[in-house]
Amino acid sequence: MIKYRLVCKKCDMVFDSWFASSNEYEKLKKNKLLNCHECNSKNVEKTLMAPQLINNNQNEKIDRNIKKFKEVSKKIKEYQKFIKNNFQYVGKNFAYEARSIHYDNKNKTKGIYGTASKNEIEELREEGIEAEMIPWLEDKNN
Repeated sequence: MIKYRLVCKKCDMVFDSWFASSNEYEKLKKNKLLNCHECNSKNVEKTLMAPQLINNNQNEKIDRNIKKFKEVSKKIKEYQKFIKNNFQYVGKNFAYEARSIHYDNKNKTKGIYGTASKNEIEELREEGIEAEMIPWLEDKNN
């Protein structure tokens, strides 16, 4: 398959079209089977078309983005390690456990972490219970 940029010589409309091969384009052109999408004229020609190449600036930008992603991932993993070492994991019972601590005045020696939906977090905040959502990266080793 090959893509050509075509121009109508009558109305100056520019459009792209795909062909099975350059020979196929020539065959369609010779048999007057190419026409303008706008004015239906058969006076359609190929025009200059620059190939789309990845330049060094794009490669550098991609490299910078990969580097940023790795830095952010590393920082998130550091936070996760701190949380795992200093807080108690309560799984999907996070909202229930947070309410139990808040309303029953349970003295917990450790804070808690677990899973909660956005709605559950909003409800906890409305009740005056401090709760935050943080990004969590799954460990690839598990």
